[in-house]
Amino acid sequence: MRVVRNGCAAVIEDASKSGPHVAERAGVWDGKAIATLVDGGFQKFLQTAGGKRRPALAADLRAIHAFQEDLREGLGLTSLYNESLGTVSNSYLYDRVKDRDRGVPKRPWE
Repeated sequence: MRVVRNGCAAVIEDASKSGPHVAERAGVWDGKAIATLVDGGFQKFLQTAGGKRRPALAADLRAIHAFQEDLREGLGLTSLYNESLGTVSNSYLYDRVKDRDRGVPKRPWE
């Protein structure tokens, strides 16, 4: 089930035994899809599953944070310390870790 409020949205699933949980982290609802928060190292971005990407504004971050806190409280979920401090990104895409998972890179002197 998708929950939407004040331009923010999240997907909630009901696991019968353990109760409801957040299946897709909160993001900005653009009318068609949820744009999730991506950390680019130097700036946060909002990105949809279709690849549309735009810079996240301070108002977006405040709205997402408030929505996540209210959602966790409403569902009776635990608020973790690092999440309560501010917005947490769904993905971290720093320039310095580009190609890090492709094995040992060829060094310039080789």
